[in-house]
This record gives sequence, C-alpha cells and structure tokens, in this order.
Amino acid sequence: MRSLYVILFMFLFSSFSVYADKLYFVDAHSQFERDLEGDEIIQKMNEAGVRQSIISTRRGRKAWDAVELASQYPERIIPSVRIKSKHYKKDSNKFYKKLRKQAESDEFMAMSEVHMFHAQKGDKADEVKVHGDDDRIQESLSAAIDNGWPFVVHIEFASLSSDDAIIFMNELEKLLTDNPEHPFALIHMGQLEPARVEPLLKKYKNLYFITSHADTVTANNSNQPWINMFDGEKIKPQWTVLMLEYPSRFVFAVDAVWADQWRDDYVNHVELWRKGLSFLPEDVANKIAHGNAEYLWKLKN
Repeated sequence: MRSLYVILFMFLFSSFSVYADKLYFVDAHSQFERDLEGDEIIQKMNEAGVRQSIISTRRGRKAWDAVELASQYPERIIPSVRIKSKHYKKDSNKFYKKLRKQAESDEFMAMSEVHMFHAQKGDKADEVKVHGDDDRIQESLSAAIDNGWPFVVHIEFASLSSDDAIIFMNELEKLLTDNPEHPFALIHMGQLEPARVEPLLKKYKNLYFITSHADTVTANNSNQPWINMFDGEKIKPQWTVLMLEYPSRFVFAVDAVWADQWRDDYVNHVELWRKGLSFLPEDVANKIAHGNAEYLWKLKN
C-alpha cells in the first residue's frame, strides 16, 4: 500500500495532465425519455467525448426504444433492460413478465439500476422501498447472473433513517456474500462517504461504485443528500486515496434522465470528471473513465 502522505503529496502538487484531451469515457448508466431524441443523445456524447453509453428508458418511452436506439447507433449505445416502472413499484405480475421478456430476448446487453431504496424526488419520482429478499430483487438478480450483467443496486443510504440504513446495508452485504463471483455496482456511490466505502472495498471484491450524481454539478442543482467527490476541479484527497488504492472498483456514469439534464448538464458532468481524473496517473484515469465499464459489461473498445 502506498503511503497516505505520498499519495496526498502527489495529489496536492500534481498538475492537469497532458493526456486529458485524449481521455474518453463510457457512461455506464443514463436514461432517455419522451422529450429527448436519439440524435440529441449522440450529439451530447460527441461533445463530451463519451464513446459509449449504457442506456435505459424512462417516462413515455418503452423498454424496447433502447434497443431501437442501439440499432441506429450500434457502436455507441448499449441497450439496458428497464427495471423501474409502476409495475415494479406495485410488485405486479406485469413486472416479472416484462423482465423475463427483455432478459431472454438477446437484444439487451445490460440491466439498469434496481431500486432497493429511492427517496421521493418532487413530483418526478416516488419513494421506492424494496428489501433484499423481495422477489423483485431476487428475480432481477437471477436474470443479471444468467446474462452475465453486473447487478446495479440503487440504495440512497444518506436518505434513510439510521435504523433503515443499517437494515439495508446488512441486506446489501448478504447479497454480496451470497453471490461472491458476481459483480455488484452501487450507483450514485450509494450516497456513502469515504469512511464507509473503504471497508466495503476491502471486504467485498465483487462490489463496485458508480460515480453518478457524485459531483459538483449535481450537488449545486439538487436538495438531495448526494455526496460531492470534488473540491474545485480536483477529486477530494480522501477519494483520491481510494481511487489510487482500488482503481478497478470505480466506474464513471452520468445518469442523465430528463431532457434538460442531457441538454444543460451532460457535457458539464463529463468535463468536470475529465479534469478531476486528469490529475491522477493515466492508468488510473483510464480505468475509471472507461476501462472498468468495458471490462464489467464486456464492451468493445
């Protein structure tokens, strides 16, 4: 293990690296809805230097719209099975039918986030609370395992009560323990700070952290308790230490959902991460920006 003091010295006195301009990204999780067209997505990816995006659908879009988009842009779009819906929230039979149809179709190449706990977000997104032993979780996990897709878990720990946070952490750890050979990815960093992330990285080699909603762009435009991994244009020292020690365990994503997020914020997210990662060693930056996603989802690079 590198000395903490050496790592911090490297971080504090490093400068923006010359490889920044050639650093490309894979967006491991974003979505599109009825007010956004596919050519707009590609335009924003081009502007940001995002080579590929794993895409699922949202409001007013059917799950198969992601497959159609991928057929138009096969080198750029990775279609992702849609999980969240009113049928998922209600635990209706339609959810399981739709899940099986997508997962068994051979037309999807990933599975989108699976909500265990999602806090209320104004009038756009309801609270969802689903425990680890629920059939919705177990069936989704089984489909992910059968297809070799990372299981993307959505738990907003900072939005939970202290008692519920303990319960959901125990449930996450049971899933990880019961499936030690299968990769799990905690989206939005799980709203966890470095002190809670480090022991999980040490204990579970099958756990990865997705960086979506964990930067200044989101923090400045939301009243939710997302973490901010940045201090100015640099990734904070505590996160830098973990990224240097566990470079294969962090996965870049934006999770743009609504049309205005794509149009107004997408490029800003990527550019901030380009700057932040470019203060790190080139091999570490490449893994987080695209290499880890390419490995986990078996993408062509």
